[in-house]
Amino acid sequence: MSSFNRRFFLLGTATLVAGCGFAPAYGPKGAAQNLQGAIAVDEPDSRAGYLLTRALEDRLGRPAPARFGLACSITLDKQSAAISASNVATRVNLLGRVTYALRDLGTGEVLTSGKVDSFTSYSASGTTVARQAAERDAKERLMTILADQVTTRLIAASGGLPE
Repeated sequence: MSSFNRRFFLLGTATLVAGCGFAPAYGPKGAAQNLQGAIAVDEPDSRAGYLLTRALEDRLGRPAPARFGLACSITLDKQSAAISASNVATRVNLLGRVTYALRDLGTGEVLTSGKVDSFTSYSASGTTVARQAAERDAKERLMTILADQVTTRLIAASGGLPE
């Protein structure tokens, strides 16, 4: 009787991946290594901006010293997702979009830019305090999602950035 052996499968997969030139982004010769601790996110002007900046610094590190600057513009919108029979919204989608631009602090040249978007949802039923807490939590989750997407895009573009 034949049985599947994970060890041989994983070893074969690792050999194939290594053979195609794959290298971890933050590895010794990884393309994203020059991003770690090198990006200064522009000063936030709102709570959402603060949450995004905090999440980006968690992923990319605090700059010491900064070689790149990251400007982010945040757009938030609310959309009713579920409406009760009495025409009251019971669930709300929080839609978010971040437009970003990474620039070289030495030359001021924009190196890469783009837009990312996503959404989260929260319950609008219950007390006013419960609704406000749910909305704050949804905004924090949304900024984390958007920071992950911006980070992924920056890592993807890091191969073409100056050393």
